[in-house]
Amino acid sequence: MRTTLTHQSTLLALLLCCGVLSLDAAQDKSAKNPVAPAPESLAAGQRVYLRYCASCHGANGEGGSGNDLIPAAPDLTDKEWKHGSSDGEIFGVIKDGVPPDLNMVPFKDQISDADIWNVVNYLRSIAKKN
Repeated sequence: MRTTLTHQSTLLALLLCCGVLSLDAAQDKSAKNPVAPAPESLAAGQRVYLRYCASCHGANGEGGSGNDLIPAAPDLTDKEWKHGSSDGEIFGVIKDGVPPDLNMVPFKDQISDADIWNVVNYLRSIAKKN
């Protein structure tokens, strides 16, 4: 039993170190947005979005064209999202990217958690109303 736990612990540590598994990712999916969608948050989210996201997803969030090397980026204003649409899931996708093919790279080293939440609020504000 002890050997099995040691092997499991070693495997878990290896997966965490290699970036294959993230404890934050599992927690982020169910996370509640701690940042209120106030005008300041929306403005900050828009600035971050335009800097980091618009080159792929378009300035208005309606998706990008893609090219021979990368597929078109999805529309972020529609109601159906392939990788989850809760605030926590959106946060996790921005923070950790979309593995395994990483067509969307992780931004955890470039954007603070607070600014990721601001982007989530901004994306909610530009969503098409049905």
